[in-house]
Amino acid sequence: MGKPNGDALGEFLCIDSETLEAKGTWTAGEKKAAFGYDFWYQPYHDTLVATEWGVPRIFKRGYAVTDSADPVLYGRSLNFYSWNERKLKQVVNLGDDGIAPLEVRFLHDPKASVGFVGCAVTSNVYKFYKTSNGDWAVKKVIQVPPKEVEGWVAPQMAGMITDILISLDDKYLYLSNWLHGDVRQYDISDTDNPKLTGQVFLGGSILSDSNVRVTRDEEMSSQPDPVHIKGRRLYGSPQMLQLSLDGKRLYVTTSIFKPWDQQFYPEHVKNGSTMVKLDIDVQNGGMKLDEQFLVDFGADKNDILLAHEMRYPGGDCTSDIWLAED
Repeated sequence: MGKPNGDALGEFLCIDSETLEAKGTWTAGEKKAAFGYDFWYQPYHDTLVATEWGVPRIFKRGYAVTDSADPVLYGRSLNFYSWNERKLKQVVNLGDDGIAPLEVRFLHDPKASVGFVGCAVTSNVYKFYKTSNGDWAVKKVIQVPPKEVEGWVAPQMAGMITDILISLDDKYLYLSNWLHGDVRQYDISDTDNPKLTGQVFLGGSILSDSNVRVTRDEEMSSQPDPVHIKGRRLYGSPQMLQLSLDGKRLYVTTSIFKPWDQQFYPEHVKNGSTMVKLDIDVQNGGMKLDEQFLVDFGADKNDILLAHEMRYPGGDCTSDIWLAED
């Protein structure tokens, strides 16, 4: 995501799968993306799509609303590469309504030419798709409304979508609002019109016992209460997501990046992360917190941990990519 001096750069590092040694960078040609972050590829369409966070030396110091408003400091584009040529072919700028596009997912169907990206700062999800001309276009399909607040760093608090994933059958999209504190499930059977089918609060910045007061909320009539599992309060907020292959178990961890964790959730850093599980109704939609499942990464007070990414050894919904049979 950056150069040694902390400036931004959109590039990929090639790692030898046997020795785990760096072999060099991936992109061929002189054209480079301005920023880097996540990527996904679709071999059938000879495409790799990559996203943009920001300038490392800027986001390493924490999050500031004024920083994200500057297009020089935070990214706004999707970068489409030829998978075979390893060249950047198209840059789609999302503008000021698509600041910090982070997690990006193609549908799992190996021939699909549709995917989604979550924009953290502007708290929305864009669909991207291949047009009849062979290039790529975008459409905003989900918008999480900001909340008007008092006692926070700004008068408005965006949801801050920090992770999204798609179920293996391409029926549901899940996202986490790291500032608001909720996980959402959308039915994306119609990719142009996602429907909210589930929502669970697991922490966040607007809890009823926090110093933040919500003065206007388009979605809720009251602030959510803190959550406890097995006597352990869930500090911080839902962040990274991982779904079982059968779509029935959604696991959630709470750490995004230590400087940001310390800024917004100091008690989370002090007490350590947690991992919880949401049980999913795969037929009708909906989610329910499993109150018997808890992994406490702060249980050992001599080794407080901040948990982030999750992976299944046998493959999962955010790492597996399939090849078409023809």
